[in-house]
Amino acid sequence: MVDMRPGAKLSICIYCGSRSGDDPAFADAARAVGRAIGERGWRLVYGGGRVGLMGEVADAALAAGATVIGVIPRALMAREHGHRGLDELIVVDTMHERKRLMAEHSDAFIALPGGIGTFEELFEAWTWLQLGYHAKPVGLLNVAGYYDGLLSFLEQAVGRGFLSQAQRELLGVGTEAAALLDRLAAAASRSASGGDYREI
Repeated sequence: MVDMRPGAKLSICIYCGSRSGDDPAFADAARAVGRAIGERGWRLVYGGGRVGLMGEVADAALAAGATVIGVIPRALMAREHGHRGLDELIVVDTMHERKRLMAEHSDAFIALPGGIGTFEELFEAWTWLQLGYHAKPVGLLNVAGYYDGLLSFLEQAVGRGFLSQAQRELLGVGTEAAALLDRLAAAASRSASGGDYREI
């Protein structure tokens, strides 16, 4: 449950790429998310990497004063991909453990641009939400049109009867980091007080 008392730290789980992509806007957005989390006095939970967008969001959050928790599989840590400057770096044996701990430590989820790992994490968190396994809001930061094709496909899935409009609306979409974070925080607060978390 989200603790929204004065001084409480909202924990935001960020899913994003271990690569930087082909547009500087992606790294800019990752830094904006990390900075906004720190400026709000919140906590960042992420996959523990030091490269790509993962490193950008973590470094920006740390620089802005956020507490940063990373969760990384041992196999990736052995390849020196782990960020050793975090407040806490949890090393686990499997990807399943990684995702479970990230979810348990978080009050809301946001996906930034990324590859198949980011897609899988986003869809799992969103699926768990619609099935009622958690009531934590899930958001998608659509940077420089990166997710336009996915959003169009989701509308097709609704139109062709495989996804309900209510399920689609469980995924909050935004293009500005700070605005999306604040929408998710408001949704998390409603959920914690027994309200409707679906109004993202």
